[in-house]
Amino acid sequence: MTDGLLIGLITTGVTLFFLLGVPIFLVIGLWVVGTSMVIDFTLANIGVTLFQGLSFFGLLALPLFILTGDLINAAGIAKRLSDFAYSVLGWLRGGMGMSMLGACGLFAAISGSNAGTTATIGSIMHPEMKKNGYDERFSAATAACGGTVGIIIPPSIIFIVYGFMMNLSISDLFIAGMIPGAMMVLGMMVACHLVARRHGWGTLIPFKVRESAGFARKAYLGFATIAVVLYGIYSGKFSPTEAAAITVGFTLIAGLLITREISILRLPAIMLRSGQITGMLAPLIAISVVMQQLLSVLGAGQILEGLLNNLGNYYAILGACMLIILLAGMILESLPVTIILAPILAPIAQSAGVDPIHFSVIFLVGAAIGFVTPPFGLNLYVASSITGIPYLRLVRYVIPYFIALITAWLAIALLPALSMFLVNL
Repeated sequence: MTDGLLIGLITTGVTLFFLLGVPIFLVIGLWVVGTSMVIDFTLANIGVTLFQGLSFFGLLALPLFILTGDLINAAGIAKRLSDFAYSVLGWLRGGMGMSMLGACGLFAAISGSNAGTTATIGSIMHPEMKKNGYDERFSAATAACGGTVGIIIPPSIIFIVYGFMMNLSISDLFIAGMIPGAMMVLGMMVACHLVARRHGWGTLIPFKVRESAGFARKAYLGFATIAVVLYGIYSGKFSPTEAAAITVGFTLIAGLLITREISILRLPAIMLRSGQITGMLAPLIAISVVMQQLLSVLGAGQILEGLLNNLGNYYAILGACMLIILLAGMILESLPVTIILAPILAPIAQSAGVDPIHFSVIFLVGAAIGFVTPPFGLNLYVASSITGIPYLRLVRYVIPYFIALITAWLAIALLPALSMFLVNL
C-alpha cells in the first residue's frame, strides 16, 4: 500500500475513535505516532517536540488564568457582578436574561474560559431566571450562549494558545478581542430582549441609581480585577503572563481577607480543580506541535492553499475560511479546531491580504460560535449538566442567539477596524 493510503486509513481509524468518545489527546497522539511510522519520521522527535512545545514562557499564563476563574467564583465575586448587572438591566423586558449575558461578559474579562463562564454564571443566574418567569430551556440556552464570549473578551486562554502557535503578540490579540467581544454580548442582549418581549417573560424592576450604585460598590473587586488586567496589558506595564500572576494574587487576597468566602482549607480543592483543567489542556497543546510538524511535512497547508487560492478574490477566500472554521466548530472543541486549522488557514488568509491579528479574531469568534452549534456544542453540554435539562431540548432556544452571533461575526470579518482600532492606537 502507498503511504497516502496508509495515512488515509490511519485518519479514518482515529476519526472513528473520536466519534466513539476517545479523548482528543489520544486521538491526535495515535495519528501522530501512526503517521510518523508511515513516513519514517523518527519517533524520538515526538518526545523532544512534546517537551519543547511547552517550553514557552507565555504559556505560564494558561494555568494562572484558569486558577483566576476558580478563585473569582469561590470568592463570591462572580455573584456580585451578576447582581450589579441585573440592577442595571432589570427594568427592560428580558432584563434578567440580559443581565446574565452582561455578567458573562464581565466574568469573561477575568476568567478567559467559555465553559467556565457558562458553568459559573449559569449556576448563579439560572435558578433566578426560573423564579422570574422565564422558560427554563431559554434560561439554560442563555447561559450556554453567554459563555461564548469567554474566549474572546480578554484575557483569553485560547488567544494565548493561538498567539503561541502563530508567533503573534498575545497582548495585541487580547486588545483586538475587546470590541468584538462587546459586540457579541450586545447582539445577544438584543436577541434576548426580542424573545422575552414576544413571550412576556420576566418581571420588570424599576431602575434606581442609588440601588445600582450600591451593587456596584459590592462588585468593586470584580471591576478592580478587570481594570488591573486590562490596564497592565494595554499600557505595557506587564505581560499577559505577569498579569495572570498578579490577578491570581489579587483574587486570592480578596477571597481570603475581604469577602472571606475562601478559607485556607478550601484552597487545595480549588487549586486541584484548576490543575485538572490545565492537565487536560497542556498535553493537547504539546501534541499539537508535533501534529503541525507532520502536516507541514505532508504538505497539507500547500494543498489547501492551492484549493482556496483558486477562489480568486479576498472575500471569497475569507468566506471559505470562515465556512471551514464553522463546520469544524460543529464537531470539535475550539482548542483542537485552533490546533488543526490555524496553522493551515492563517497563512492562506494572510497571503490573501487579511491582517494576521484581524484573522485571529475572525478565527476565534467562529470557533467560539462552535461552542453552541450542534452536534458538539460544548457549552450546551455544560448548560445541560448544571441545569438538568436534556441537551436536545436546549437547541431550539439557541437559534436567536446563533443568528445574533453570526451577524456579529460577519460584521467583525467585513470591518477590520472593529478588531484593529485599539491595536493601532
